[in-house]
Amino acid sequence: MALAATGSIDLASEVSEATAKELRAAGINWAYSPVGDVNSDPRNPVIANISDASNVARHVRAVSAALTSGRVAPSAKHFPGHGNTHVDSHLSLPSILVDKSALKATEVVPFEAVVRDGIASIMTGHMALPLVTGDDTPCSLSRTITTDLLREELGYTGVIVTDCLEMEAVAEKYGSEGGAVLSLQAGADIAMICHTFRRHVGAIKATYAAVGEGRLSMDALKTSGARIAAMKDKFAGNWGDVFIPFDADLAAKLKEDHRLLSARAYAASLSHIPNTRPFTPLSKAGPAVLFTPRMENINPAVDDPEGQLRDAAGRLRNTAGPSFLALAASIAKRAPVVEHVVYAPGEEISGTLGDNLRGAASVIFVTRNGFERGAWQVEHLRRVIEVVRGESGLQKMVAVSSCGPYDLLAAGKLKVPGIATYEFTIPALEAAAAAVYGEMDISGTIPVTMAVPDNV
Repeated sequence: MALAATGSIDLASEVSEATAKELRAAGINWAYSPVGDVNSDPRNPVIANISDASNVARHVRAVSAALTSGRVAPSAKHFPGHGNTHVDSHLSLPSILVDKSALKATEVVPFEAVVRDGIASIMTGHMALPLVTGDDTPCSLSRTITTDLLREELGYTGVIVTDCLEMEAVAEKYGSEGGAVLSLQAGADIAMICHTFRRHVGAIKATYAAVGEGRLSMDALKTSGARIAAMKDKFAGNWGDVFIPFDADLAAKLKEDHRLLSARAYAASLSHIPNTRPFTPLSKAGPAVLFTPRMENINPAVDDPEGQLRDAAGRLRNTAGPSFLALAASIAKRAPVVEHVVYAPGEEISGTLGDNLRGAASVIFVTRNGFERGAWQVEHLRRVIEVVRGESGLQKMVAVSSCGPYDLLAAGKLKVPGIATYEFTIPALEAAAAAVYGEMDISGTIPVTMAVPDNV
């Protein structure tokens, strides 16, 4: 969504070309990118990038072509489209109530475009389309979607890989191992299981059993093997090409070469939230108060607020934590004093914090996936506004959505400026810090439809 917000297909291509070079340097020759989902549901918590199907198609084609030219196999995802839902398939099965004609008119458009281009691979998604398939089978396990629609109707001849079968949309009902067999029966070439070794082993055993029992065709598996081999020949080469020593100097040089491109892209992506208060750069003349939300389990694969996933040094592994600390450090370069508040549901603002808010020269309030599932974040923003209240108080505030821009749909009614970064990565938030203090223009355009719900 960040690249889409820049409005530049050329920039999307440049970034993708740079990405391919760095991936190749790290020994990676297959990327699960680009995202081809058309974002038509503002409550979508995890994916999709643009609301206009033809615009999505242009970006998907550009990214795919750039990766391919860099000898990294692209994989458009999540066929036939995960944008028209607010249910996160990491957690449960989304059901999208559109018929086939509507599906092909919108969701399928970007995928059809890259099928014509001969994209190396396409990833199927875990969503149900009961008006298309006649039941609640996930598309990744559905022969109607994988074979009838993608293979036969669209004429796709490349590799089909499923989304991770450990996601609850599949695992809860079918199990990852059972899902692997069902996906291969549906026509997938690769059943993806990302994390758990016992599930890898279980899926292989289940597949062997399915072949032995006649539930899975060996001829179909051989055809899949030929497709996979063709992709490997094109993008991986031989074992000598793959097992080359890692060149740390080359990787460092590429990172430095691309640093300015990265900064330019992040700066160009920053966007005003429509219908919020006009933005005025914050003052560096006094103390700053930064609010960031407590760590939450947004993606079970990488986020763990309860501390069960830790790195080698014993630090909590959560994708948001280091980024928010980096944001605080970036603000500290601009304001003489920074108070970093990690807020949580139901907390009141009183005492010293209330005094500090009223005395601050700038207040930055950050949300992360705060629309619907994290509505408590907007409630806390209301509390902060109540404390700083008044025209002068609102002028020293800015709200930053660090994931989907929908977080701040209510910001227009809350009368504070809103800025979207689209990511809670360190460079995205460092760009936001520079922007809120007036060091760069905010020139991006939110690429999805924004409408304020009546109930906020």
